[in-house]
Amino acid sequence: MRSRPAMLPSPAQPACAKGVKDSSVSLVKFTAQAAAPDVSPASSEAAVTVWYDGACPLCAREIAWFRRLDRRSAIRFEDISQAEPSCPIDPGLLLSRFHAQEQGKPIVSGAAAFAAMWRAIPVLRPFGELARLPPLLGALEWLYVAFLRIRPRLQRLLS
Repeated sequence: MRSRPAMLPSPAQPACAKGVKDSSVSLVKFTAQAAAPDVSPASSEAAVTVWYDGACPLCAREIAWFRRLDRRSAIRFEDISQAEPSCPIDPGLLLSRFHAQEQGKPIVSGAAAFAAMWRAIPVLRPFGELARLPPLLGALEWLYVAFLRIRPRLQRLLS
């Protein structure tokens, strides 16, 4: 039986998500009735915005690696552990899975978010483009969900 990724809030739950896509399916799972502000990168040069947990040692190391690869500054990195992060959706939801948004597109999570970030980094772009293929994206999402299960143990090892 296939494991399902963390679900987005149901319409009965308050949230400011608009057009948030879960990478395991191609349909938008949740759209809030109250319109959320259109979230776009602060810099017109930033093609992708990613939200990450800067308080997580594993996440911080990974993002540091992506920052080094992002020589064109095509990615806007938002640390949601900071006092006033730019949170387009519930911060708890942002902490539960990796989220990204390509300029002018809906927010995606999980493997689709990594693929969006990869497409903004020239050396990783081919992998991001390949991840557009549904079978490959499904396999990457399965691996991401498996990683989420062991992440707490990895974080303890690194802290």
